[in-house]
Amino acid sequence: MRIVSGRFKGRVLSSFKADHIRPTTDRVKETLFNKWMTQIGDAKVLDLFAGTGNLGIESLSRGCAHVDFVEKNLKSIDILKKNIDLLKIEKSEYNIYKQDVLVYLKNYQGLTYDLILADPPFTEKMAHEVMLALDSSACFRENTLIAIESQKKERMDEAYTHLYRYDFKDYGDKVLSFFTKKAQD
Repeated sequence: MRIVSGRFKGRVLSSFKADHIRPTTDRVKETLFNKWMTQIGDAKVLDLFAGTGNLGIESLSRGCAHVDFVEKNLKSIDILKKNIDLLKIEKSEYNIYKQDVLVYLKNYQGLTYDLILADPPFTEKMAHEVMLALDSSACFRENTLIAIESQKKERMDEAYTHLYRYDFKDYGDKVLSFFTKKAQD
């Protein structure tokens, strides 16, 4: 895994041996961040199912102000911390929450995020459940942008109560979906 663009461009993240992690490919990262190019600067970012920190660190590299990483797996958190140390990322630029994502979203009461990245484990087929939790969470507002990776065959609705899918990209076995808040909310 490497950082595609920005201040850490070309830097390689820590290698790992972990069956529970399936990193986002460079191709998917490029699509995601090219789409959000003008929104990333100074953004407050939420990285759900952070894993190694691949997406959140890419956000920091491209100029976001702060990333909150949410991950419950201790092996993943260890790798994330190694990557943060490797790149000498300042503590003021991030927080790591060792917590279940669904619990985090349900209990969230802080300031809203500008960008939300979600890469739930494919083995659990829980993208729809994550979208339901996001939809009822206090973590987003009007203009918040959400990107979620899912398996092509798992359930992903076009719209939820407060969120609608405004775009998606099909990668064969997976889909990258983009959501934002509905205008009438």
